[in-house]
Amino acid sequence: MTEKALKRQSAQVQRIVIESVDLSLYLARAVIDGEEHMITDGKGKLLKTYNLLAMKRRLKALVSCDFFLRQHSAYDEMVGHSHSAGANTMEIPMGNQPLPEWLN
Repeated sequence: MTEKALKRQSAQVQRIVIESVDLSLYLARAVIDGEEHMITDGKGKLLKTYNLLAMKRRLKALVSCDFFLRQHSAYDEMVGHSHSAGANTMEIPMGNQPLPEWLN
């Protein structure tokens, strides 16, 4: 889903999930009718930023729903757990309030 399409469908967007992929790489997904859609720029490339606030700032201009940060942990793999404990994913609510002026 492009940023332009996201803005057109902003009323249907239930939430935005910003996923922390690597140390400082963030991708975004829009949740519409329970289904996640990757957000792309105008050229069709995945929308990515190297700063969490930059991603929130960019998307906040398009939608007014709740934002969540999703983090996957590789802890079980790193310590050599042989059992599959599950996805080991954490989602942290970031709210839907506008950013303070000093962050804009």
